[in-house]
Amino acid sequence: MKKILALALFGLTAVAPVTAIPVAAQTVAAEQTVTFAVDNMTCALCPVTVKRAMESVDGVRAVEIDFEARTATVVFDTAATSAEAIATASANAGYPARVSG
Repeated sequence: MKKILALALFGLTAVAPVTAIPVAAQTVAAEQTVTFAVDNMTCALCPVTVKRAMESVDGVRAVEIDFEARTATVVFDTAATSAEAIATASANAGYPARVSG
């Protein structure tokens, strides 16, 4: 009986899977928040276009547009993209952007 109990306990512990954490999950992403001055925003549809262009960049986490101030505040993963890449995406959509401040 002890032998069966020992085998059962050993069997249960041997069944537990060993999982490895993927390398990508092990690295901690550094987030950065940058505010851009955005040119050419003149109508209600312009902020939507700028937001979509900036959000299309891999690594962008959030985009907030202030139409009145003509700015876009972007939170992004510095390991995946840069402020320059985000500004380029906006410019390619027809709205040149530059880091403000």
